[in-house]
Amino acid sequence: MVGAVNVDLVIAAARLPRPGETVVGPSVERHGGGKGANAAVAAARAGAEVHLVAAVGADDVGRAALDELRSEGVGVQHVAVLADRPTGLAMIVVDPSGENQIAVAAGANGALSARHVEQALAALLPSAGCVLVSAEIAGDALLAAVGAAAAAGVRCVLNPAPATDAVLAATVAHRGLLLTPNDTELRDLATPDERGRPTAELARALAARTAGPVVVTMGAQGALVADGDRPTHTVAAPEVAAPLDTTGAGDTFNGVLAAHLAAGTPSEVAVRTAVVAASLSVSRLGARTGMPRAEAIAAALAR
Repeated sequence: MVGAVNVDLVIAAARLPRPGETVVGPSVERHGGGKGANAAVAAARAGAEVHLVAAVGADDVGRAALDELRSEGVGVQHVAVLADRPTGLAMIVVDPSGENQIAVAAGANGALSARHVEQALAALLPSAGCVLVSAEIAGDALLAAVGAAAAAGVRCVLNPAPATDAVLAATVAHRGLLLTPNDTELRDLATPDERGRPTAELARALAARTAGPVVVTMGAQGALVADGDRPTHTVAAPEVAAPLDTTGAGDTFNGVLAAHLAAGTPSEVAVRTAVVAASLSVSRLGARTGMPRAEAIAAALAR
């Protein structure tokens, strides 16, 4: 996994604020976060051997973040500890339906260097089955990660959250990536004349441009898959009676997807497994708190 490590400060409020509005919640909770770290935890809980390439600050928050990751079985020996940057921070407001608004201060994530990524992946890629790259890091680090995976012939999943210029550059330079945008990110990756089209058309167009699969995450609706000449289809999500927090659902999806692809699971089965895992993850407050373990995922699939 190559991506961000954050600390999440979560406020549960009666509703999400409108522009310029203040909403008040009863308390704030602190959780481990960052798309790279979250996906790493999801993959480890799903049974994969996981190593994270990332950066944190040389502060108490960073040390606590690494301790949490170690406790989940995530290898952190390739996480850089930077003396001149704070650990990344996310401020999250969650409403009673589980929807959220997120603002992120990049901190050390924005200083993760391409050189560090290249050196770490040189050690990790010979035994890797899949590389998952998230976009909350410096652009040159993202391009270095995707380029190293491509050069080694290792499958690469790129989560374009957010859909930055580096993501667009990566899709041009390295065809065949598996992209996992949500609908907003899919439209950000589209050409201006495409953006008003239906999601399925946009996914097919993006897959044609990148010569790789596109899996659009759609929350409670599951995921839409566009892959080459195959018909575009939706993998439905199981119904969730009372979702509490959707913050980590996308990270769960990506981590479990990468874990199963690395293990050689056929892509259709891997996507379905990831959709089920993401649906299980929304039952508790905090991005990682509800992430299911392999046994729970297997039981849900059996149902």
